[in-house]
Amino acid sequence: MSLPGRLGRSVSAIGLGCWQLGADWGDVDDDVAQAILNAAAEAGTTFFDTADVYGDGRSEKAIGRFLKSRADAERFVVATKMGRRANPHVAEAYTLDNFRAWTDRSRENLGVDRLDLVQLHCPPSSVLADPRTYENLATLVAEGRVENAGVSVETVREALVAIGEPGVTSVQIIVNIFRRKPLERVLSEAHAAGIMVIARVPLASGLLSGRYDEGTTFPENDHRNYNRTGAAFDVGETFSGVPYEVGVKAARKVSALTPPGWTTAQMALRWILDQKVDVVIPGARTVEQAVTNAAVGDLPSLSDETHAALAEIYNRDIREHVHGRW
Repeated sequence: MSLPGRLGRSVSAIGLGCWQLGADWGDVDDDVAQAILNAAAEAGTTFFDTADVYGDGRSEKAIGRFLKSRADAERFVVATKMGRRANPHVAEAYTLDNFRAWTDRSRENLGVDRLDLVQLHCPPSSVLADPRTYENLATLVAEGRVENAGVSVETVREALVAIGEPGVTSVQIIVNIFRRKPLERVLSEAHAAGIMVIARVPLASGLLSGRYDEGTTFPENDHRNYNRTGAAFDVGETFSGVPYEVGVKAARKVSALTPPGWTTAQMALRWILDQKVDVVIPGARTVEQAVTNAAVGDLPSLSDETHAALAEIYNRDIREHVHGRW
């Protein structure tokens, strides 16, 4: 368990990312979604991350159904996001009126009076640099619509801007074995400011599960098919921005370092926890994945030798493709 910064509530170090319960990862049946959420909860997961745009509210509604079914609902923290429903997605859409409308919709979807944590969902960089953004977030807190406010960002530069602003509870950013740049400054500066760091895309869209090869295919409605070149949203959200063929080869080397009795995905998640990230939010499309992921919080740290070998893979095979871009 961890007690991340300003959130003020104890949550599990391994959370559950719920994008896949809404859309863009192939089809997940509603009953399967409930089974995944409940399995994660029974395995000790208490932090769930979603967004209003995941399935246009479907993911939020699934979590709302889950909360309604649980007698212990108060022990869970649900983080959602807002902003990406704006069409067009431009800085001018990030107004207080829209903040109110977006959070009201999320509260209805989740069936709650107040959101535990709402995050700006990878907004234009100018939104993060505008002091009015943080004034508007503070208004949501003052009005009782949300308990905490944070940001989800694409780049290290955006994260560092947000860390310097008042009232920011959390910063969500891609961190994994193939995306290491946030380790240079983001983690240390966020923690110095008392801000919670949430690591998303921890398995590089499944590459770091070690299950994919050059012949693996994905459904038509899966972002790992249609967003490989960034056609729908930032390409860094798909395979962490690593070209697929490059990532598959590097992931084989990563898999070879997996400790006996572990899965490669567990090693990849444990690596992130070893960096002192507060919460990691892997997704799960099966009950088994949810349970196996949750178990990582109880696994020991990786050896110094394993950390060194993983760093070598990154520096030799991956760094040139991602480090300078995000």
